[in-house]
Amino acid sequence: MRRFNAVRGTVLTAVTVTLCATLTATPAQAHPGPRPLGLENCTATGCHFDVPPGTYDVTVRLGGAAASSTAITGETRRSLLPETAVAAGERATRAFTVNVRTPEGEPTGPDGTPGLDLILGGSAPALAGISVTPAHHARQIILIGDSTVCDQPAAPYSGWGQQLPQYLRKGLSVANYADSGESTVTYLANPQLWDTVQPLIRPGDLVLVQLAHNDKTTDEATYRANLETLVAGIRDKGGEPVLVTPIVRRWFNADGTLNNNTALLVNGLGVDLPAVMRSVAAGEDVPLIDLTAKTKTLVESLGVTGSKAIYLYNEKRDNTHTSVHGATVFAGLVRDALVAQHLVPEGLVRVG
Repeated sequence: MRRFNAVRGTVLTAVTVTLCATLTATPAQAHPGPRPLGLENCTATGCHFDVPPGTYDVTVRLGGAAASSTAITGETRRSLLPETAVAAGERATRAFTVNVRTPEGEPTGPDGTPGLDLILGGSAPALAGISVTPAHHARQIILIGDSTVCDQPAAPYSGWGQQLPQYLRKGLSVANYADSGESTVTYLANPQLWDTVQPLIRPGDLVLVQLAHNDKTTDEATYRANLETLVAGIRDKGGEPVLVTPIVRRWFNADGTLNNNTALLVNGLGVDLPAVMRSVAAGEDVPLIDLTAKTKTLVESLGVTGSKAIYLYNEKRDNTHTSVHGATVFAGLVRDALVAQHLVPEGLVRVG
């Protein structure tokens, strides 16, 4: 199977900011040419950069006089850097690549704020410096999916695609074009979705497809044909398709196993959607991440009570959509599969 190798882009322009003890809340102002922006790009809680849509490498220096612990999210609640502890008086450098687009979250959602917005979090955030540079040749991981994958706009919801970026290092960006409520039928039919995403696929890009939750009335022949259409369209652009079977729903039998129909995505017509996706992957020689099997094993191991924290049962009595914690756990399963199948190099993945 072809390896997915990162290519470093030529840096054409740079935006650099260094934080000191005194921070200003003045919003960033664009300056002509490559002259660095000043301290006005950041406050004690975040940074804003007036940059156009594109892909950007972000390098941060973390730490301060006191012990610190910093996490970074950006745009529509995307987790970009996991919480990182730094001892008092020390500094740590971390880097990641971020996709800036309009709309910045779900493709059918609101435009969001222009430019790049980063939010500082963690138990004791401390940002000593930050640089943002265009990443013209960064490799993309494009996501096509539904509400269990998408950049959810509001808490407590989170899709696993929203949490995936924190597991990736500089050189790989996640462009999440998953959208709530979509099936294979609606994703292909909506010009804001497939017709918009396909032209963005570049040679060497990975395109992960997880569509099934909303194919409740899609017959087997149509579901199979739709997946084959997506695979062919990705390959037409030089991308590498990866089929991802859907995450399970939290519906248990009395014996502690998951329900064979509702939980395991057998639709109203009796179509075993994950099984069809496995068949298409085998027939089309497409890499498969069997997230249905992986999440089934995990959820059943946690049991009826322990699995509540993965989903939004406690908050919304919701057994389909995931909490931030659950989405992060499921994103970790995707990361592990990408590395195990040599779809991304191990050196570009965070394991902690």
